[in-house]
Amino acid sequence: MKVKNSFKVHSRIWISTEDGNYLGEGRVFLLKGIQEYKSISKAAKSMEMSYKKAWNMVNTMNTISNSPLVTRTIGGAGGGGSKVTEAGMKAIELFNEIKTSNKIHLESKIDQIDFS
Repeated sequence: MKVKNSFKVHSRIWISTEDGNYLGEGRVFLLKGIQEYKSISKAAKSMEMSYKKAWNMVNTMNTISNSPLVTRTIGGAGGGGSKVTEAGMKAIELFNEIKTSNKIHLESKIDQIDFS
């Protein structure tokens, strides 16, 4: 007797414009890292990514967005740092909602396919 396989479907989401990629898994992970570490540099390091690449990603997101997703503070007595803005938090939340909705939709479709 043949055992029925359990199939899964996998996908990745990218949100882009004609100006470039706006959000994707890696960018959202970077934003979450900046939120946690309060630093682009530390977030990049935690992802084993160069600061330059992380900064380019942040700069692209900020440029494409109507409002900056990340703001930076330069040095001073308490030192500098970075902060995910309210717009950045909303972008993370909406991306996660899209990702979840997509997963639910794809899983419902894969269940309808007869792979026999």
